Amino acid sequence: MWQRLSLRARLSLPMVAMILVSLALGGVALQIVSPEQFEHENAQGARSAKAVADALSAALAGSANPAATLDAFHNSLGPPDAIEFQRTGPSPVPGVRVSAATVPRWFIALLSIPDIGAVYPVTIGADHVGDIIFTPDVSADVFEKWVGFLAIVVSGSVLMLLAALSSYFTTGAAIRPLGQLAQGLTRLRKGHYDTVIPLAGPPEIRRSCEEANQLARTLKGLSQRNRELVRRVVSVQDDERRELARELHDELGPLLFAIRANATALSEAAATGGADPAASAKNILQAAETLHQANRRILEGLSPLHVQELGLAQSIQTLLHNARSQAPNLRLTANIDPRVNEIDGVLSQTIYRVIQESLTNVLRHAHATTIDVNAGIMDEEIAIAISDDGIGLSPERTFGRGLTGMRERVRALDGTFELHRENGRTLVRCRLPLEHAIG
Repeated sequence: MWQRLSLRARLSLPMVAMILVSLALGGVALQIVSPEQFEHENAQGARSAKAVADALSAALAGSANPAATLDAFHNSLGPPDAIEFQRTGPSPVPGVRVSAATVPRWFIALLSIPDIGAVYPVTIGADHVGDIIFTPDVSADVFEKWVGFLAIVVSGSVLMLLAALSSYFTTGAAIRPLGQLAQGLTRLRKGHYDTVIPLAGPPEIRRSCEEANQLARTLKGLSQRNRELVRRVVSVQDDERRELARELHDELGPLLFAIRANATALSEAAATGGADPAASAKNILQAAETLHQANRRILEGLSPLHVQELGLAQSIQTLLHNARSQAPNLRLTANIDPRVNEIDGVLSQTIYRVIQESLTNVLRHAHATTIDVNAGIMDEEIAIAISDDGIGLSPERTFGRGLTGMRERVRALDGTFELHRENGRTLVRCRLPLEHAIG
């Protein structure tokens, strides 16, 4: 239940409880202290009543006519007061008198007024002729305590009310900025990053609003970069499709046409006996072999299927072997750490792609005579370096489509990717964190 209460309710309830507890403690204090106060305040009256009884007894003992003296004393008392005289009769019962005209009865009951009345006998010699009865009127004392109780309650309630009002307005000044902060966070959750949260309220809330605004700016930047990345991914996909279409058109198309032409010539030679069938069959085999190699190369560009079967090190060696076959005059040296075979998943695919794309760029554009390929594990990282002595890249085109895709792939794995000229050689350097890639 407490969790469902608002902040104002959580602050108001303890204050109300404090008022109730204060009233209860005041009542307990009255019950403890009041009886002694009543006894102390009426002790002098009780002593006076006893002195009157003793003096009257002495006067009667020395009087020639005790009965007349007693009557004269009785008549002189007047209306009933705190001190009364009662002739011999039923045993008197002492008590107290309280007027409840201005004080609630529950408050009188709360005071627990003790029985502070007293009875003092009056004698003539050995004869008991009456009693002096002390019946104090504590109405004034009760009223005084009632006024004090009201003063405490009213002053405490006023102070509590002022504290509650102060708390109400203070929490209101804090709740409004918190509500604005909540609305701003809701807008952030929905992807609206342009609306600024007002800086209001106490310093702590203003700092929170400023942090939320900074978060909005950060998320806006990330959203823009994410859209840019999506556009680049779409652009790379379109470029890859165009490249694949070009290869299919420029390489597979002529080969398929050659196979079809030679198959037609072979068919006609078989029917008429004109041309040499063996030559046509040989041409078909050559075209099919070239087609097979082109198909394999295209598939390698799409997905290195043999990495998992052969291992990363052997797959890289196969890649280097194909590069040597494409450029027989190229001197290619390689230093591949055998431990790279322990790497699998997307990390192994990325390593293979970086080396593949680097070799492809060198073979197509660099006019290089030497290539050095290095891949090794060091300091919880795999370091890859490919260098060549070619002409390098022009300043206008530092990163091509393939290398740009590799850089984004490496960045996605928290790695680094560099391409620059160093000592007359073009150097591609890549570092990738291993994390849990090694089993």
